[in-house]
Amino acid sequence: MKILHTSDWHIGRTFHGHATLEALAEVLAALVAQVRENDVDVVVVAGDVFDSATPSAPAYTLLTDTLVALHATGARVIVTSGNHDSAARLGFQARLLREGIHVVTDPTGIGEPITIEDADGPVRFFGIPYLEPAIVRQHAAFQKPAFQKPAFQKPALQKPASPQPAGATEDDGRPLRTQAQTLARAMGLVRAGMAEHPGRAVVIAHCFAAGVDATTGLEREIRQGGIDMVPVSLFEGVDYVALGHIHGRQALTDRVRYAGAPLHYSFGEQHKPRGSWLIELAADGAVDARWLELPVPRRLVTLTGSFADILSPENVAAHADDWVCAVYTDDLPQTEPMRRLRERFPFCALVQHEPLRTAAVEERSYTERLRTAATDEERIDGFLAHVRGGAGASPQEQELIREVLDDRTRAEALV
Repeated sequence: MKILHTSDWHIGRTFHGHATLEALAEVLAALVAQVRENDVDVVVVAGDVFDSATPSAPAYTLLTDTLVALHATGARVIVTSGNHDSAARLGFQARLLREGIHVVTDPTGIGEPITIEDADGPVRFFGIPYLEPAIVRQHAAFQKPAFQKPAFQKPALQKPASPQPAGATEDDGRPLRTQAQTLARAMGLVRAGMAEHPGRAVVIAHCFAAGVDATTGLEREIRQGGIDMVPVSLFEGVDYVALGHIHGRQALTDRVRYAGAPLHYSFGEQHKPRGSWLIELAADGAVDARWLELPVPRRLVTLTGSFADILSPENVAAHADDWVCAVYTDDLPQTEPMRRLRERFPFCALVQHEPLRTAAVEERSYTERLRTAATDEERIDGFLAHVRGGAGASPQEQELIREVLDDRTRAEALV
């Protein structure tokens, strides 16, 4: 069976104030083409379909158009909700969807698989929507462990290199407080379903798993410190685990993978490839994974250097059509830097001032600077160095300061 694993579409997200709907539509159209070209049997979308709990009408339209196009290829589609989605809004029309499109948002149905047959027998797909511990612990199915591991097990997955949270691997029956405990309870429901419905098993989940490399500032919404890190060992015995939430592709084991987002949503992601995993699941549960690249509608680049160097003809020729993050290192702030940058780089999205001289600042307080200053010129220079983080008056400013002080001296002499 051929399975395409994608996730984190974030339909409706903006990029530094710019709409991304048109670019995402282009990328998802390419994904549909890949499904058709590779004769994919099942498309799995592992959460964060929308970027907001209240998607706009155009966001719903793009999702509907994409699901219809995927269905037209002959593939089955299974979608789960993520922490950005509203499960109720994503799943409100689940019963109205055409046969072959499944939207999984109900935590009480985790143990009931979606069964899809191939020539080698049934494959059981267990969708785990994003689970908020404070909410799902009210459901009867999550109030006690659902499954005790049998004596026989499929071969265990390789262990992750990073340490696992203590006590998170096994479900000890305590009230749910963390993602690790909640996923352990959910996997108990899955194992009960696996015991009742034999066959190859695929799990779809949205979480932080131990060993992932997250994008700073983008993927921290369901984690505080390390408390919500989920150990990979929770997924032992499953033939393939399709994870969502991390925006870069990652293979935690041969059978546990993140596909990442299909579009770049941050300059921190600019070096991470965009695409999805094509998984071939053999009759014995063996996994063969191949990465399918997706197009990048507009490249992202970070240009660092002096303001003049960033605006050099070479940079303009190479990056005029890219999303640009400009980090200029001049000692002093530039006047209207964004306006001037956009004259050369129409798609400049971010500008940052990071002067190089700040590392060499003398460790003196402002009071000490004033105490040691012998002249008004030195006091003004000390003030500028204090408020600028180290850079005192420039030669041009020193000349202007001397002129002003001289004018003041002449004016006082006339009184």
